[in-house]
Amino acid sequence: MNVFKYHHHCRPQILGSLLLNHFIGECPSISSRFGSKQCFATHSEDQHMTQFMEYLDSLKNYEKLGVPRGSGTDSDDGFDLGRMRRLMERLGNPQSRFKAIHIAGTKGKGSTAAFLSNILRVEGYSVGCYTSPHIETIRERISLGRSGDMVSGKALNSLFKRNKEVFDQSVELENGHLSHFEVLTAMAFSLFAQEDVDVAVIEAGLGGARDATNIICSSELAAAVITSIGEEHVAALGGSLESIATAKAGIIKRGCPTILGGPFLPRIEYILRDKALSMSSPVISASDPGNRSTIKGVNLLNGGLSQCCDIVIQIDNEFIELLDVNLRMLGPHQLQNAATATCVILTLRNLGWRISDASIRSGLEQTFLIGRSHFLAAREAEVLGLPGATILLDGAHTKDSAKALLDTIQMAFPEAQLALVVAMASDKNHVGFAREFLQGGKLESVVLTEALIGGGKSRTTSAAFLRDCWIQASNELGIPISLETKDAEVFFTSKLGNRPVLTTETSLLHAIKIAAEILKQRTKGRQGLVVVSGSLHAVSMGKVMKQPSQKGEKLE
Repeated sequence: MNVFKYHHHCRPQILGSLLLNHFIGECPSISSRFGSKQCFATHSEDQHMTQFMEYLDSLKNYEKLGVPRGSGTDSDDGFDLGRMRRLMERLGNPQSRFKAIHIAGTKGKGSTAAFLSNILRVEGYSVGCYTSPHIETIRERISLGRSGDMVSGKALNSLFKRNKEVFDQSVELENGHLSHFEVLTAMAFSLFAQEDVDVAVIEAGLGGARDATNIICSSELAAAVITSIGEEHVAALGGSLESIATAKAGIIKRGCPTILGGPFLPRIEYILRDKALSMSSPVISASDPGNRSTIKGVNLLNGGLSQCCDIVIQIDNEFIELLDVNLRMLGPHQLQNAATATCVILTLRNLGWRISDASIRSGLEQTFLIGRSHFLAAREAEVLGLPGATILLDGAHTKDSAKALLDTIQMAFPEAQLALVVAMASDKNHVGFAREFLQGGKLESVVLTEALIGGGKSRTTSAAFLRDCWIQASNELGIPISLETKDAEVFFTSKLGNRPVLTTETSLLHAIKIAAEILKQRTKGRQGLVVVSGSLHAVSMGKVMKQPSQKGEKLE
C-alpha cells in the first residue's frame, strides 16, 4: 500500500509545496531548470474556468479583506445567513440531496476533514469534501467521488454558466452583498448534489452559527464535529473564548450527534455540551477518559516521516483498537484529529453505516495535507538552492498551533536547532505566537517576512511590525534576542552566544536563504531545521512540484 499520499485529493506524483507565488520571479533559474510544463505552472485545468474566477474576483472576499467585528456571531452584527438560504432556494436547495458531516473548530478542521474523507472513500463511499483555504488552485477546496480528485475546471465553469443567472439575480436582490465564499459554497453544494455523493464532509469557514456552510438542516446532517476552541478571529467571533465556543456550537442540530475533539477548558466544554443538550443532541467526546491515543515513536516510511500510534476508542456498542497506525500527519495534535475522526466514524457505524476497521486504518494512514508539518524532499531543497537543508512548512498561526508545531519538532528532531521564517496575517496574535517560539528554545534565528493573504495585501502584516512584536515578546519574557547587524562576522557566527538573531526581509525566498545560512554558520555541523510558518496563506503561496512517477504517466 502506498501510504505516502500528500493530500486527500492529490495524485501520488505530487511531491509537495515548494514556496510562494512570487518564487519563480525571484528565482528564474528554477523555471528554466525544470521547464514550465513540469514545474510551477498553473494547472492547465484552471484555464477552463476563467469566467468563474473573474466572477468570484468581482465579489467581496473576506479572506482577502478581513472579517468585520462580530460578523461570525449569532447577533445583529453577524453575517446574514438568510441571504445564503435565499440563494440556495433559488438554486433548488441542493444541500438537501446528500448527507453531511459538518466540522467547526479553531484548529484541526481541515485535517479532520481529510481523515474522514479518506476513511469513507477507502470503504467505497462517494464523498464530496469542501475545505479552505487552498494551496495552489481554488479547485482544491472541492473534491469529489471515490477517487478524491479535485473538481475539474471544466466542471466548475460549466456549472457556473448554468447558475450565473441565479447568481446575478441574487446579487441584485441582495443589494450587491453576495460574497466570494457564499458563491463558492453554493457551487460546492450544487456539485455534490449533481454528482450524487453519498456524503459530504464540510469545513466551516468562520465560526459556525453564521457561516455560509451552516444551512444544512438536521434531516441532512449525519454529525456535527467541533475540533477545538482557541483564540483566533476573536473580534469577529465576539471577543472571548466563550463567545467563540458559542459561535462554533451553532452547527449543532436537533437530534443529530455532536462529536467533540478537545480537550477543552471545563467552562468551554460546558458551553458546547449545554448547546447540545438544548438541541437533544447526543455528545461523543474523543477526549473521554476511556479513550486512549498514544504516540509510540517516529520512523521513516516510504521515504517520509511517520508517527507510530495506538488509537483505542469505545463509543456505546462500538469499540476499536488500532495498534501501530502509521500517521503521516505528525504531532500530538494530529493524533487528536485522527482520534476525533475515528470517533465520528464509530458514531456513523453505530447509526448503521458500513465502515470496517481496515478502512479506518487505511484512511488514517493515507492522509497527508500539504502545509501541515510538511518536510520538503531533498530534491525540493536543492531547487531552492539549499542542498542538504532540512526545511519544514507548517501553517501554524496561533499561539496554540505554534506550541503544537514545537511539540512536533521536539518529537521528530529533539536535538535540532531552529531557524524560523515567519509571515503572518494582520488579525493574528503576533506577540502570543512569538512568545511560544521564544519559550520553546533552540532558536538560532528568526527572519520576519511578508506574504499575500487571500491573494491580497490588505491583511498582510509588515515585517517591521512583526519585528516590534517579537521585541515586545522578548522583553516581556526576559529572553534576550540580537537584532540585525551590519557586522557579518557577528551576524553569522556564535559571537552572539545563545541569543537568536532577529532580522527582516521582505522577499520570502531571500528570507529562507538567510535563515538557512545563519543556521549553517551557527550550528557548525549540528542538526538544524529551517521552519517556514506563521500563516497557511504563506505556505499556500507555494507551488506544487510534479514529476512523472511512472513511464507514460501524463503530467497535468
